[in-house]
Amino acid sequence: MRIPSLILTSTFLGENMKTDYEFLKTDIDGHILTVTINRPERMNALHPPAHAEFDEVWNEFDKDENLWVGIVTGEGDRAFSAGNDLKFQAEAGGKMDINMASSGFAGLTSRFNLTKPLIAAVNGVSMGGGFEIALACDLIVASTNAKFALPEPKVGLAALAGGMQRLPRQIGMKNALGMMLTGRHVSAEEGKSLGFVNEVVEPENLLSAAKAWAKQIEECSPMSIRATKQVAYENFNEPDLEKSMQAHYSAVKELFGSEDFIEGPVAFAEKRLPNWKGK
Repeated sequence: MRIPSLILTSTFLGENMKTDYEFLKTDIDGHILTVTINRPERMNALHPPAHAEFDEVWNEFDKDENLWVGIVTGEGDRAFSAGNDLKFQAEAGGKMDINMASSGFAGLTSRFNLTKPLIAAVNGVSMGGGFEIALACDLIVASTNAKFALPEPKVGLAALAGGMQRLPRQIGMKNALGMMLTGRHVSAEEGKSLGFVNEVVEPENLLSAAKAWAKQIEECSPMSIRATKQVAYENFNEPDLEKSMQAHYSAVKELFGSEDFIEGPVAFAEKRLPNWKGK
């Protein structure tokens, strides 16, 4: 029996959107969607039904024109996410078949076409797949009690949800291998020093800090933000700088054809705040 633990209270989302998620909670504040992993009894580790729910949530977030920024966090103060639910895996006979959608771990790690920005608000343990969720986000805000690691080699596994690719790209090969070849735990402060954490705050201030980043993003044109995110990531597809700058990016084309592209300069000239439409 499914337990309805998620109620979407925003009028932004359509009335037909599914609202009975069992393993996630959401909150909408203006154009900001916060998704909370709600499995604290399992250190917010994920299993197949949770992956499926995440996939649905991010699909809705992607297509809703009124949602501009996403935040993902974990319920409680012990864990953001301990990654794959190994206990569930053991109960299922030890098989690794988690039947994830093509969007990957938490419906996110293989979702490469999402141009809306995501912020990870990391509370407590962020290990394995949990760390890979955070690395798949664009910003990471961490509480002082956060711990990060890719410990898969310690149990004969590997970080196959993008951790081995994303971490070296974000902090350099030597720093990344220093974590990946040892499986060691890294504090929030060291994560900031290494470069994958944007801000470290006290646990009680975590969500407000993440929302402060989101509010700053919300002040910008969502069309400009999406173009910026897409170019920042996709420019790595072309190693030649000149060719990268000459490449065609779909979000840039959409920006040029948007109402926001006109509204921004007009608002500046009229010395008022812009009224962004996100289209």
